[in-house]
Amino acid sequence: MKLSFVIPCYNEEGNVIAFYNEVEKEFDNKKDDLELIFINDGSKDNTLKDLKSLLKDSKFKIKIINFSRNFGKEAGIYAGLKECKGDYAVIIDADMQQPPKLVKKMMEEISKNSDIDMVCYYQEKRKESKVLSLFKKIFYKVMSKSMNMNIQDGASDFRLFNRKVIDTVTSISEHDRFSKGIFNWIGYNTIYLPYTPLKRQKGKTSWSFKSLLKYGLNGILSFSNKPLKSFYKFGIINLLISIIWFIINIVNCLEIEYYIIPSIVLLFAINNIMLGVISEYIYRSYNETRNRPIYIIKDVLSNEKNK
Repeated sequence: MKLSFVIPCYNEEGNVIAFYNEVEKEFDNKKDDLELIFINDGSKDNTLKDLKSLLKDSKFKIKIINFSRNFGKEAGIYAGLKECKGDYAVIIDADMQQPPKLVKKMMEEISKNSDIDMVCYYQEKRKESKVLSLFKKIFYKVMSKSMNMNIQDGASDFRLFNRKVIDTVTSISEHDRFSKGIFNWIGYNTIYLPYTPLKRQKGKTSWSFKSLLKYGLNGILSFSNKPLKSFYKFGIINLLISIIWFIINIVNCLEIEYYIIPSIVLLFAINNIMLGVISEYIYRSYNETRNRPIYIIKDVLSNEKNK
């Protein structure tokens, strides 16, 4: 069975070499059936230089997809899957938080049962602040409810799947990609395994609370129309509040003018929220109709001819 590693990289100077050494250690006897696809997503450090240094003496087939700028991890995953040739593919980060040796366990699990198409690791223990951990738990619950699907809490992009899944995912060419949602939406049989991420070896993560929030909102807006459906509920609630408000004022003989300004502010706030969500959906539709590429490849480097 041929296996493709899809490895998105953004400012992973130092980590990519350590990652490669770990793969070499764990899969030395599988070098003929393995390919490593590194996607340099517009890194601003020496990531590309480190990747180029691997080409000369590598035991494995290596392909480096060098983007013209930073297009984001989702674009990197999509590009890697488009280029991979393996019977199976695994998405894994280069920062060493996801140990390559765990890929062996995924291969064992998917080999046991021909009905299993995908194996996904989820974070059993979170090494992060309680606030961030709470935010992620809420996110997974909201996603599951809004998509009418059961999304495993803590499920990561660290997953392995067969060629059927690869071909299906790459056939979905939408621009505002949310891989966790896509993997659930396509409906293939998936098993989940617990793991605890290791400490990042070098550098700092590019994921801040703000970027995670943006990522979460992207997932909800990409796979659910419930924010739009909630507008009429806001309208009904606001109408009921207004009616009750006026009844109370009439019963208590209060002067209505004292409540005009707060009422207007409340209405404007609700209206702006609704318009903001509608605008986001409209922009996403507009973005799809422009048909711009999901990513732009500056160049591709490979040692495949030498293998």
